[in-house]
Amino acid sequence: MRPRSLMFTLYGDYIQYYGEEIWIGSLIRLMGEFGISEQSVRGATMRMVNQDLLKVRRIGNKSYYSLTDKGKRNIEDGVRRVYSIKNHKWDRLWRVLTYSIPEEKRELRTQIRKELTWLGFGLISNSTWISPNPLEEKVMDMVREYHLEPYVFFFQTDSIVSHENEDIITRGWDLEKIENEYKQFIQYCEARYEEIKQAIYSGTLSNRECFKERTILVHEYRKFLFKDPGFPLDLLPQKWSGIKARELFWKIHQLVSNGAVQFFEECYQPAPDNEVLPNREGAINPFLGINVHV
Repeated sequence: MRPRSLMFTLYGDYIQYYGEEIWIGSLIRLMGEFGISEQSVRGATMRMVNQDLLKVRRIGNKSYYSLTDKGKRNIEDGVRRVYSIKNHKWDRLWRVLTYSIPEEKRELRTQIRKELTWLGFGLISNSTWISPNPLEEKVMDMVREYHLEPYVFFFQTDSIVSHENEDIITRGWDLEKIENEYKQFIQYCEARYEEIKQAIYSGTLSNRECFKERTILVHEYRKFLFKDPGFPLDLLPQKWSGIKARELFWKIHQLVSNGAVQFFEECYQPAPDNEVLPNREGAINPFLGINVHV
């Protein structure tokens, strides 16, 4: 696991429910469970501070890290997409974004590509991205955040004259590759589900192991947010493996959540002036309070 990616998982799955702030010592202990050194944790936190994703405050000789507004937006969007149920029908509209960003702003161009990929857009031709999902608000937030108004055009269309919808999908996304990766995830989860279930029933699965299982599960499932565009059901292939993968994710998550949260609480140390009551129910079951897309 890369430190920054793991840190996003920890903030989204645990820390946000405990006052949104954590002592660096607790973070070092938690991330050490996955073989990440203290030096790597400290380096990752400072880079995230420099990128305006984290902010730090010091009390005595201790440092406490919390998310900035920018960091919170990233976390909230990721959590919502991991835990929400997507079974909406297509409104028959394509969202199309084109841009022409000067070469001297190529770093900005690279960042916009990452943002569009994260949102589930597919690249159908040079600098032309498309999605069937209602992402107008998120795209316009991105345009305003990066001051892209001079460089982009963003519009809707209910008809693409030159190509059938199937052609557009084939051009923009490799659904066969995503399907195969879901099958690998399912194969792993099916085996782990039976093993974990037996270990829990026999009382041999520790809280520490529950924490590692849940964190790895969420960490691995989050990767599909960069691959699966989250199509409406109308556009998905029959027997789409993403549906079964989500069901298995939920099953394992619920098995290990109670023990995982208990281990987190053993490691977590709040700031002495943090009077926010932890939302333990939310930490155990992040599915609560998540909007369901119908």
